[in-house]
Amino acid sequence: MFAGHRRGFLRGTLRSALALSGASSLGRVRIAKAVGSSDPPLIIRSRRPLDAETPVSAFTQRLTPNRLFFIRSHFGVPAVAPGNPWRVQIGGGVRMPRAFSIEDLGRLEQVTIPAVLQCSGNGRALFDPIIPGVPWEKGAVGNAEWSGVRLADVLHLVGVNPGQGHVIFEGADGPPNPKTPAYLRSIPLERAAAASTLLALRMNGEPLPLVHGGPVRLVVPGWGGNHWIKWVRGIVLSPEESPSFYQRTAYKMPRTPVPPGTEAKPEDLVSVTTLNVKSLISWPPEGSMLPPGRHEIRGVAWTGGEAVVERVEVVAGTDPNAWQPATLEGDPVPYTWRLWKYSWDAKTPGRVGIRARAYDSTGAVQPEITPWNKSGYLWNGIDRVSCEVR
Repeated sequence: MFAGHRRGFLRGTLRSALALSGASSLGRVRIAKAVGSSDPPLIIRSRRPLDAETPVSAFTQRLTPNRLFFIRSHFGVPAVAPGNPWRVQIGGGVRMPRAFSIEDLGRLEQVTIPAVLQCSGNGRALFDPIIPGVPWEKGAVGNAEWSGVRLADVLHLVGVNPGQGHVIFEGADGPPNPKTPAYLRSIPLERAAAASTLLALRMNGEPLPLVHGGPVRLVVPGWGGNHWIKWVRGIVLSPEESPSFYQRTAYKMPRTPVPPGTEAKPEDLVSVTTLNVKSLISWPPEGSMLPPGRHEIRGVAWTGGEAVVERVEVVAGTDPNAWQPATLEGDPVPYTWRLWKYSWDAKTPGRVGIRARAYDSTGAVQPEITPWNKSGYLWNGIDRVSCEVR
């Protein structure tokens, strides 16, 4: 039922994506920063489609600026044909099927929610043995304020028929050829009706950039980015989850850990949904040289669902068990990350390892190493940085 919705749309190219993100290509692995800017450049992990991660050194603020926010693409950035206004068509098991324009959505009550968006494959390159896929290291994540309408309010206007259990979403980014499955995903109706689930129109107070899913994207705080559908054009209420490849086959991981290289049975796989607890060290950078004296180690920490980060601990030195509490900034709020800092007196010259781990309100703590899974999802092993005092 979505085929007609793609008329008037063009598949995005690397050039258009770079233009829309305010950057241009430079060298083999990076996107150049603007002339005169002190921003670190995004790190390109794939050119077609464009996948670029944020250097962890940029994670110094509560909100990640749009220009520094990581970019995840499945097929490419769509473009609106002239004279073809954007519509979000809602159908399936509803009483009053309807197409909503951006202006229609803008007239509904607008809410703002700060939330971490993290690609489910963030950290894939850290697994051993190596896993195929976009080789994300640490920066396929960011924290932003997302503004828009509650999906529940939109569903109320169309009326959901009895017996519906899932909401299926389609974006306007079409696959590169007919043999490639479209990126269709669904979420349970209960999650869709949660007050935190949005159709976002703005990001950090600005109109949602096209490269980040504008003019409208799904926001599912506390869940992995595989659910945050960009360029939403179609929504269908259904008794069953989406039959698509990206719902029934992709984005699955073992219910319990399996040995590296082992294939779990299909019945032992579950969908990737809730994020897990995680912290990152944003300063000092890996391989840095520091003079002896006092330094402030800094970073960010977040978790999934409606849990909150309650504690971060840091080790800086040769004793791997000398964990010390870091100072957390701000109040514990679901969905968003917290900045943390730790004052470290670097007295002894030489190579020093720094580690950080976070705890959340469910009692979960970052593990030493994340159990292996064949797709490289949800890496949250204790973060490590090595530097030298001299």
